[in-house]
Amino acid sequence: MCDYDNAIFRLATETEPEDYTGEDGLLYCGNCRQPKEAYFAEGKTLFGRDRYPKECDFQRKQREEREAADREQKHREELERLKRKGFTDPAMREWTFGNDNGKCPQMHKAYAYVECWEEMKATNTGYLLWGMVGTGKSYFAGCIANALMEKEVSVCMTNFAAILNDLAASFKDRNEYIARLCSFPLLVLDDFGMERGTEYGLEQVYNVVDSRYRSGKPLIVTTNLTLEELQNPEDTAHARIYDRITEMCTPVRITGENFRKATAQEKMEQLKTLLNRKESL
Repeated sequence: MCDYDNAIFRLATETEPEDYTGEDGLLYCGNCRQPKEAYFAEGKTLFGRDRYPKECDFQRKQREEREAADREQKHREELERLKRKGFTDPAMREWTFGNDNGKCPQMHKAYAYVECWEEMKATNTGYLLWGMVGTGKSYFAGCIANALMEKEVSVCMTNFAAILNDLAASFKDRNEYIARLCSFPLLVLDDFGMERGTEYGLEQVYNVVDSRYRSGKPLIVTTNLTLEELQNPEDTAHARIYDRITEMCTPVRITGENFRKATAQEKMEQLKTLLNRKESL
């Protein structure tokens, strides 16, 4: 019998010390007490054998555990690849629903976006997250990005400062670079409106936004600009950018407290406490 034939019956020939032969002549598992073999139909044989290997409950459980561990390992590896590829700032990896402090009143809209992702993707629906500085707009977008990556959806979260630097450094590959941005199922543009307002800068911003618009894929934008400023642009160059964004993205005003100011105040109080403790020694 060849090696391939032997492999077919390996389960039947390899036994564990606790396995035993039942009254029917079949091999039984010493753990689950279920048969590890079964007879062929009467008169049937294969390679001279009258029986074939059968997976018992214990073997099935072990196989399922191995497969689950293998799937989890592959998922972790894919998640790491997506985060390495999709985030321009490593800190964004920690912007998750699990780390949320619960102080953003609109966070349920982030959950809803993730839950309805297939519909959002099909209808090319994004968010325009606007509000005061430090209210958690970027964190809100990061929660969506991380949650979708957990579903193994490829997301890119970046900003125009980084994009413009990359475009300036890759003059010959600008179209390829923009095409790569548009290839992500979801693109998140953080801190929109903070980039350089030069003619070149505005032209590249429009190219990216317009290309994303024509790709038919959703876009999420965070900005410190007000909705009124976006609806009443100062000139034509800004108008054509803002029109594209407001057409693609549903406005969501983020009204949480200023987290940065609160964090700064907390650190100041900690410093005061430390200094007072030192002085009392």
